[in-house]
Amino acid sequence: MSTALFDLTGKVALVTGSTHGLGMAMAKGIGLAGATVIINGNSSQEKIDKAVANFKAEGIQAFGYRFDVTDENAVIKAVAQIEKEVNPIDILVNNAGIIKRIPLVEMEVTDFKQVVDVDLVSPFIVSKAVVKGMIQRKSGKIINICSMMSELGRNTVGAYAAAKGGLKMLTQNMCVEWAPHNIQVNGIGPGYFATEQTKPIRVDGHPFNEFIVNRTPAGVWGDPDQLQGSAIFLSSEASNFVNGQVLYVDGGILATIGKPSNE
Repeated sequence: MSTALFDLTGKVALVTGSTHGLGMAMAKGIGLAGATVIINGNSSQEKIDKAVANFKAEGIQAFGYRFDVTDENAVIKAVAQIEKEVNPIDILVNNAGIIKRIPLVEMEVTDFKQVVDVDLVSPFIVSKAVVKGMIQRKSGKIINICSMMSELGRNTVGAYAAAKGGLKMLTQNMCVEWAPHNIQVNGIGPGYFATEQTKPIRVDGHPFNEFIVNRTPAGVWGDPDQLQGSAIFLSSEASNFVNGQVLYVDGGILATIGKPSNE
């Protein structure tokens, strides 16, 4: 099989929330496959510029744009600017997200709405702005970053799970509406990965570290770079007849109910 199926040379990919963590890892993979990568964040221009510099040092063509994915007017303006200054967007990865670990009975409605706004509403906003050009060109790839919480619940993450469950169904509905225009809309559901954010709880003896290692059939946390293959696949011609699916990259967690306590 030719590797040309996975070649993204000449494509432009916008990856939201890609200045760090899993978003940066997926953007890097897409860039190494040949695409020009648009780095997005909303924290600081300095952080965006640093990410762009790191990508360019690895030979990846990259540009940075700072905008709030929950602000529709800002998104519309940014997408128009990107398509004018760089090129039309061929690939969109809706990765930006937040989580607030608060028991539902204690959670303020404003906090609940903020999580849903970032994790569910923003993929709708950004996709709506980008897909209009894709429809005109009769070509495009949209990847929504879902979660295992699109399938399962866990204490203190009710708002996040509600949003990610909704994102799974939004992915399927986007597929239904946009597939006739040769646009593929799929999701990636990451498991538990070794990032800077999880570093404090990935130490031997930490209860959550023990839980994840024992709960994952692979027996380890994922390396962020292990998401690159999935992102490249769903961005490339290799996935041209894959639509409305969520690819879970979780080391097998969703395949098991867990180990017995005496095992």
